[in-house]
Amino acid sequence: QVQLVESGGGLVQAGASLRLSCAASGRTFSNYRMGWFRQAPGKERDFVAGADWSGRNTYYADSVKGRFTMSRDNAKNMVYLQMNFLKPEDTAIYYCAATRSWGHIGNAREYDFWGQGTQVTVSS
Repeated sequence: QVQLVESGGGLVQAGASLRLSCAASGRTFSNYRMGWFRQAPGKERDFVAGADWSGRNTYYADSVKGRFTMSRDNAKNMVYLQMNFLKPEDTAIYYCAATRSWGHIGNAREYDFWGQGTQVTVSS
């Protein structure tokens, strides 16, 4: 069982940066691959970024590649999403998620545990 708590969202102007954090409970955090997803009003939950068990390998949606960076600190049970050059279309609720599956890291259905989400709003 893993409990996830996101923080760091807020209201910023286009071009600004934000860093989201996700605190995970449990002593087996390193057994989980981690992902960040986002959901805008009226839209499906979309993959943003994912990291393997060590964090050595990370994966990004095309829409955020080059602007967002995901990292994890297994010693602290923390996952981060550094978001730079934010755009209004990045506005969404951002969710942290954990999976023990070896399936596609970008598939939300592969994830077992989800945080409650943190709102990110980017004004133009």
